[in-house]
Amino acid sequence: MSKEITPIVVKSIACIGAGYVGGPTCSMIAWKCPHIKVTIVDMNAERIAAWNSDKLPIYEPGLEEIVKARRGKNLFFSTDVDKAIIEADLIFVSVNTPTKKSGVGAGYAADLFYIEACTRNIAKVSTSSKIVVEKSTVPSRTASSMRTILEANSRPGLRFDILSNPEFLAEGTAIADLENPDRVLIGSLGTPEAKAAQAALVSVYENWVPKERCITTGLWSSELSKLAANALLAQRISSINALSAICEATGADIDEVAHACGTDTRIGPKFLKASVGFGGSCFQKDILNLVYLSESLHLPEVADYWRQITIMNEYQKSRFSQRVVTSLFNTITKKKIAVLGFAFKKDTGDTRESPAITIIKHFRAEDAKITIYDPKVPERQIWLDLTDPTVANDAVRVKEQVTLAPSAVEACMGAEGIVVLTEWDEFKTLDWAKIYDSMTKPAFVFDGRGILDVAALTKIGFKVERIGRGVSE
Repeated sequence: MSKEITPIVVKSIACIGAGYVGGPTCSMIAWKCPHIKVTIVDMNAERIAAWNSDKLPIYEPGLEEIVKARRGKNLFFSTDVDKAIIEADLIFVSVNTPTKKSGVGAGYAADLFYIEACTRNIAKVSTSSKIVVEKSTVPSRTASSMRTILEANSRPGLRFDILSNPEFLAEGTAIADLENPDRVLIGSLGTPEAKAAQAALVSVYENWVPKERCITTGLWSSELSKLAANALLAQRISSINALSAICEATGADIDEVAHACGTDTRIGPKFLKASVGFGGSCFQKDILNLVYLSESLHLPEVADYWRQITIMNEYQKSRFSQRVVTSLFNTITKKKIAVLGFAFKKDTGDTRESPAITIIKHFRAEDAKITIYDPKVPERQIWLDLTDPTVANDAVRVKEQVTLAPSAVEACMGAEGIVVLTEWDEFKTLDWAKIYDSMTKPAFVFDGRGILDVAALTKIGFKVERIGRGVSE
């Protein structure tokens, strides 16, 4: 006769990691579940202080209102990690899993140092049974390592159940995604205890997510699904970007091609917008993770297939940079180039893997004078990204070549070329006539996001070059 498992009621949640995933996700849980205490913890005291201030450490439309509505009631931000672990019934592990920079798998595999350290700390300080939930993006079967560590440290009356609950957020729409998700995926082992833990997490989400959108799977399927989803989305972007190169060479219009393809219900219109390339914390990292996993499983052809997506992404950035140089009479040396946008996409201040970083690096190699404007990225972050040793280890030289402007119009004043690298809405409605009057003629605009009114700008007098189209006359 099988042992009856008592249903688990979650009254207290801890989230370890107060970044782009943990902060918004658990703030939403606190907002939708006022009966559950939610504590978000991080060792970074400066970040926690920002979460407790009037200026949050990350920008997402709608996030500030949610945090301020629940902070101090059932939502708390703290650096006391151990206390949060001890008090929690359920713990989200939402720490950073960057791509390894050295050692085995360098440049491809995820660095699981923080995941392991976090897991060991949970095992060390826990005084009661816990549900431990992988929220970070991790390689397939990471839960197996976590489980081994936790089981090796379990004690009488103290058990740990592992779940995988990957996030599928898109930055810039994270709050809308959390409030009305396509699906919530929760993976577990097949044991009765694991199924009870899975049901407990489902019951948390059911406070606002319809039950049919809560998909329960095996642990390994859940982990792989996150990598697969991001790889498939990035694949669509690289596919349309590859076609944009053909369009520019043949006179076809990539927007018309994308629309024609997107009306096919088998394909659909999403992620068919040509651009200077994808960025963000997940796509590149997850594809490289999939490449490493494939190679580890002795599937070199599979690895090569997924690797090609990142190769095309890098090619798109370098191709766009070269188009700017070629159009400006094969040199941008000492020429002022205005860069509009530094975030990897609109409605976020996140710059991780932003195409702007690579493209500006190319412009710097051509000895251009670059002026940057972005409405949400802090100046400090721009300087950090441009002086990162993996980009350019020459901080003094960077500041000789690059200046930051307080507005888009000021960035463009006197420029010989304007480059749009983030699709911020405000760039569509700038005083383009005023900008044109200030510029060296002929005045060029390079639209790397396909958001500007080419006909209107051409009428003003601009030479407009748009991704996926030939040169305007």
